[in-house]
Amino acid sequence: DYMFQALGRFDYTPQDCYAFHAAIETEIVPILREQAEKRREALGLETLKPWDTEVDISGKPALKPFKDGNDLIEKSIQCFSNINRYLGERLEIMKDNQLFDVESRKGKAPGGYNYPLSETGAPFIFMNSANTFRDLTTMVHEGGHAVHTFLTADLELNDFKHCPSEVAELASMSMELISMDNWNVYFDNEEDLKRAKRDQLFDVLKTLPWVAVVDQFQHWIYTNPDHTTEERAEAWKQIYEPFGAGFVDWSEHPDAEANLWQKQLHIFEIPFYYVEYGMAQLGAIAVWKNYKENPEKGLQQYLEALKLGYTKTIKEIYETAGIKFDFSAAYVKELAAFVKAEMEKL
Repeated sequence: DYMFQALGRFDYTPQDCYAFHAAIETEIVPILREQAEKRREALGLETLKPWDTEVDISGKPALKPFKDGNDLIEKSIQCFSNINRYLGERLEIMKDNQLFDVESRKGKAPGGYNYPLSETGAPFIFMNSANTFRDLTTMVHEGGHAVHTFLTADLELNDFKHCPSEVAELASMSMELISMDNWNVYFDNEEDLKRAKRDQLFDVLKTLPWVAVVDQFQHWIYTNPDHTTEERAEAWKQIYEPFGAGFVDWSEHPDAEANLWQKQLHIFEIPFYYVEYGMAQLGAIAVWKNYKENPEKGLQQYLEALKLGYTKTIKEIYETAGIKFDFSAAYVKELAAFVKAEMEKL
């Protein structure tokens, strides 16, 4: 309860988080299990091992959506302009003012982020592009944050511009999905375009069980403060396996499975901060669904929500975007079915 207050979580409770976990287990996990089975069959394996999940089942070379950093910026400006001229103009302003540092280089700090510049109201995008598909999604993700920065620049108080992750990540994750209809600027080949979209939608769904597992594990840790190392490892396994355990066979590597939680730095550095990503991801799917059904209205609602900054509650901001701040199994089922249907079109 203390951490929820400290994190400013006034819009939902630990019980809501538990309901969210349960909804993900019942509605998202079966879709991912089905995808894992298709992968196993395509690879001709008896069982999937942990290292089998990332290989491209087509055997084709990695996607190459752009040549270099400048090409990434130019194509992203075109992509955003094709969605809406205002969006493309924001990236053009950034380019003209040298507010991009996108290419990886020796000695450069790792990571990627959008950093608002208070005096000008413009943002700066930093990332480490190596000309991969992942860099495309990073750019459109950070581009969503950048648009958010521009839209909130004139709000009266700085605190109004500092949104909780449930809202900030809604801006970026939604842009990843909205932009997909214009990814043809990155891919000349129709099959590569479909492949990129399939990978993106799979990653969207894959995010949710991991978020649920990490969050549920953290709830267990802090409600069982006297636990031993062995009890913690067992608790992780008991939580992880109902969510598919990565949909792979860990029997030859039990220690790796038992300690897999250690790869999530949030558990060590910022306790209880992670479930927000799942909530924002669900919201982003809903924003995208609205956009697919009515692009003009869906985009306008999305932008109106971003303009609010943090002047309203999370629930009110989501409602302005035309979506619900809802963790119920029925709502998760509706959105999961939509994503699955879109995947099947590809």
